[in-house]
Amino acid sequence: MIDHTISTRSPSRPARSKSLSALVHGICLSLLVGTVAPAWAQFKASPAVTPRIPGNRSLSTELKIEGMQTTTDYILAVVNQEPVTHTDVDKRVARITDTAPAGSRLPPPEALRQQVLDALIDEKVQLNHARNIGMDISEQEIDASIENIAAQNQMSLEDLRKRMQADGLDFQRYRNSLREQLLLQRLREREVNGRIQITEEELTTFMKDDPTGQAEVALNVAHILIAVPEKATQVQLAALQSKAQAIQERAAQGANFSQLAKDNSADTNTKDQGGTLGLRPVSRLPELFVTAATKLKVGQVAPLVRSNAGFHIIKLVERENSAQATYTQQRARHILLRTNPQQAAREQIDRMNDIRKQIVGGQTSFAQMARQHSEDGSGARGGDLGWAAPGQFVPEFEKALTALQPGQISEPVVSRFGVHLIQLIERREVKLTEQQQREAARSVLRERRFEPTYEEWARELRAAAYIEMRDAP
Repeated sequence: MIDHTISTRSPSRPARSKSLSALVHGICLSLLVGTVAPAWAQFKASPAVTPRIPGNRSLSTELKIEGMQTTTDYILAVVNQEPVTHTDVDKRVARITDTAPAGSRLPPPEALRQQVLDALIDEKVQLNHARNIGMDISEQEIDASIENIAAQNQMSLEDLRKRMQADGLDFQRYRNSLREQLLLQRLREREVNGRIQITEEELTTFMKDDPTGQAEVALNVAHILIAVPEKATQVQLAALQSKAQAIQERAAQGANFSQLAKDNSADTNTKDQGGTLGLRPVSRLPELFVTAATKLKVGQVAPLVRSNAGFHIIKLVERENSAQATYTQQRARHILLRTNPQQAAREQIDRMNDIRKQIVGGQTSFAQMARQHSEDGSGARGGDLGWAAPGQFVPEFEKALTALQPGQISEPVVSRFGVHLIQLIERREVKLTEQQQREAARSVLRERRFEPTYEEWARELRAAAYIEMRDAP
């Protein structure tokens, strides 16, 4: 029985028995509120329209935005009276190349620029549509996202502002970027998912006739990249391999993988999340990672792996497989300090850091501090949230929980409910019921249909918009 007083659970998700697609959100890649994909994830070989941007955590922790204005600029397109400029394209191309994962192949430069231009046009069209139908992102939601950025980077809001200023980044532009990406995410989720209807007859036929189609495995992999320069000497290569091997051995022996990633990984797109990529179908993971993780049990670390980018230490955090009818449950406890206009998030983060220091220092237990301080219904139980399936918590909470190993305690995490301190108690593999297997299969079908449905919807919006293309001077 789910305790609906537990405020870390997303209010948009019903209880387990009513929303079992959350169990297999790795099979049907979730569109998580408050998260945005890396820019490179938008592109395929030659899309007719901009492909869907799937859920990711880049903007929830990434301090970089799309850069400063250049000295020369010109308009490439006008979309419903809004310009798309040469600088806009330059900034997006730079972000794509900076965040592309090791081993990924980007289109040739001119093809990439054209795809970026198409993507920006589609975004302008869709943002205009969202505003026309009255959708918006509240200031409170943006504030919570930025508070979470600061907390995860272990700095105050003032420190965050100073860091951005030192890097030549405009804080208000960063807020605007967050607002637009969150709005796009919310619009696409509502409009496209609303068009996808799967009948019980279609589901039964799919489960009977296409059992292999339901067998797609979803993995949550964490990795640490020890980068190797393109023209590294044999001496440099040997030193880097030795460093990577030492880290792999520490991780395999149970060292805190998340902290190892933060301290050592050259992958700036994942290091702040402890190296985790999030639960994804294997078709959306680099083949190198899939090969390394396939034979691992949850929690194990693979032998050292080499790619063109360098050496990878790979850990399997979570696995789901609808054909085997299992998924990973997590049992956690938390402490919640609520925020409000009289109790700012920064003050609660400072309080939570003091609580964490006492627990980690052995002066008290997590359960005792939860009973004493938590402003959540779980406090009386020492903060115990019971067993939960993937997707059952709000994204910020889920992301922090997934990065933990049993017994570990997170840094303070900001969500719409307040500031959390989270401890992972244990993980286990659980079999799905027959009804859950049907929901898993439904998720696979929905995922298969999302892309073409999105493209059809995007084409319709684009056809109805005023778009004027301009030649470069």
